Amino acid sequence: MQTDTLSDVLRSVRLRGAVFYQIGFPAVWAVEAPPMSELGRLLFPDAEHVMEYHVLAKGSGWATMAGLAPVRLREGDVVIVPHGDAHVLSSDQSLLPTRIDPAWVAATRDAPKPIPVVFHSQYEFSWGEHATPADNEVVCGFLSCDRHPFNPLLDALPRLLHLPAGTAAATDPRSPMSLGQLALRADRGQPGAAALLERASETMFIDALRRYLECLPAGSTGWLAGLRDPQLGRALALIHRTPARPWTIDDLARAAGLSRSVFCARFLRLLGQPPMQYLARWRMEAAAGLLRGSRAPVASVALDVGYESEAAFARAFKREIGTSPARWRRMQHAQHSA
Repeated sequence: MQTDTLSDVLRSVRLRGAVFYQIGFPAVWAVEAPPMSELGRLLFPDAEHVMEYHVLAKGSGWATMAGLAPVRLREGDVVIVPHGDAHVLSSDQSLLPTRIDPAWVAATRDAPKPIPVVFHSQYEFSWGEHATPADNEVVCGFLSCDRHPFNPLLDALPRLLHLPAGTAAATDPRSPMSLGQLALRADRGQPGAAALLERASETMFIDALRRYLECLPAGSTGWLAGLRDPQLGRALALIHRTPARPWTIDDLARAAGLSRSVFCARFLRLLGQPPMQYLARWRMEAAAGLLRGSRAPVASVALDVGYESEAAFARAFKREIGTSPARWRRMQHAQHSA
């Protein structure tokens, strides 16, 4: 049930991946990635949220982020930056990094992917050249997703997610090493190369989430902790599977095998919100998908997500989203047809 619920959310928030750069570094190197608040719109103009990831395809190094302990990187490791924080990749933590200029990112956005980048020294680089042997090779990519109306996954992820190469077999197509080698060997002129790397990026991210979920320490809180909890996981699966059902707290508590009071207390402690609030927000997310992906009347969408009247649904939608369902649908269609 837990993995199905995770799949529900990943489909709903429209996860999309891309491998943008394959970078060769000399023995001494340090580069700073700006926050996604500066880069996100340049890379995915229509995306609500953008995450960055790096695969260390060759060599070793460090990933550092303000306020966190440095992470040692070895060949095949993946680091994902779910919340878009600025961060530094380097061979030595004491080095002054070269900061990636957003203007350069904008200039390369439409070039065939992945874009070869060669650092000739710590501070001098060029792009568009054929990849040459380097001491260190890093594949950099990005993942976009929807944040609104409701994406419970994002807040459950750490600022820096590290997936060591040893957690996946090198021959496993989901493994970070496979993604790194795919990018480094990709023929940018071959049909389908970009789509292959996009799917590989998404699969790598999903696999990282599954591994992170499996390794959550005891006492963790958040949506993923609720998903892993056997009793709450059952309730969440039912909410996601049939949001239109007229659920009550007693129904969900009974399905979870808990008393009403224990169920409510545990749900609030792990997920940070009451069960009925979570249900209402997930109904809005389900409604957004129907409004975006179909021409069904708003009244029909309201019934499909558990509201008995269009008026009640419209009030709830506007309270959560800030605008009416009909207007939100027009805005979405205009945005994606532009």
